[in-house]
Amino acid sequence: MAAKPKTTAGTAPAAATASTVIEGAAAEINEAAASVAPLVTAEQEKMQIGMEKVMKTAEEFVAFSQANIEALVKSSQIWVTGMQDLSKHVAAAAQASVEEGISTFKALGSVKSVKEVFDLQTAFARSTLEKTVAESGKLTDASMKLTEQALAPLTARVTVAVEAFSKKAA
Repeated sequence: MAAKPKTTAGTAPAAATASTVIEGAAAEINEAAASVAPLVTAEQEKMQIGMEKVMKTAEEFVAFSQANIEALVKSSQIWVTGMQDLSKHVAAAAQASVEEGISTFKALGSVKSVKEVFDLQTAFARSTLEKTVAESGKLTDASMKLTEQALAPLTARVTVAVEAFSKKAA
């Protein structure tokens, strides 16, 4: 038996129908894509705006943090310099006290009476007490001034932070 040749006469209407269906589906897909495109574009724009805000916020945060570090460094420098000055002042006062003590001790070697010893000791004690009170006052004032100066850069950063967060919250 020989195979019968296939005829294409019956498949032509089916192919035309399939082609019409495909064209219709393609048109619907194109139509749907055209209606979704503005939504996608709008979402992309929103994402772009959001990313720009995130980047701006990150840049502001980095700048703010950098300024905080700079304020901390400046504050530390003020503190270290001030402590060096205070230490020099304390050392100079201690040196003067030692010298006065040595001078008084030498003077004790040349006294001729017990009354002179008591007078010399009393004068030394009074002088030491007066100088101690005066130096203590100077040291307290200098310490307070140093603390204010060292905290000034940090206080300024706190003020900036409060103002910045107040604006963001409003």
